[in-house]
Amino acid sequence: MPQTNFSVNDFLNMTRSVLHDPEHSHPTPGPLTPAAVLVPIIPRGEGASVLLTRRPDTMPHHAGQIAFPGGKIESGDAGPVAAALRETEEETGLSPEFAEILGCLPVHDTATGFSIVPVVARVLPGYSLSPCAVEVAEMFEAPLDFLMDAANYSVHTARWRGKLRRYHAVSYGDYFIWGATAAVLVNLRKQVYG
Repeated sequence: MPQTNFSVNDFLNMTRSVLHDPEHSHPTPGPLTPAAVLVPIIPRGEGASVLLTRRPDTMPHHAGQIAFPGGKIESGDAGPVAAALRETEEETGLSPEFAEILGCLPVHDTATGFSIVPVVARVLPGYSLSPCAVEVAEMFEAPLDFLMDAANYSVHTARWRGKLRRYHAVSYGDYFIWGATAAVLVNLRKQVYG
């Protein structure tokens, strides 16, 4: 992590102190599709990692992309946290009882039509994972300190729907993390470290 004198518990406590109260975190009203993702932080000894998924190449939207578990907020969901936990359990098998909610990052509206509430959680010991092959081609963990280091990110530009767009990206091994996922990680770093 950028400031190496912080322990994982320090990072998690700082994160909890700067995040939005989940009760007051809602997608942007309007034409965008309301969605929520879980940013699962897994403490690992002296460090921590973030659980990410790779979407199957056969998916109609965002095929092959690296993503947090999550999806659309359904009418039966009590809110963004409930939606993020439900979708995470469906996609990865992580039971909600093993996700300690730390809070929510500011809403991230995407050019692809989603208003995403990122819900940050500490994954508690004793959890198990069982990916849903229809929605998840692969699950992997990336080190939190690597993802929180601004030097690992680059800014790219691309033309999409006639507009030039800028987006953050970070490469971790064979994984290219970009778009909304990278934007959420950059925002987490900015919220915690300023």
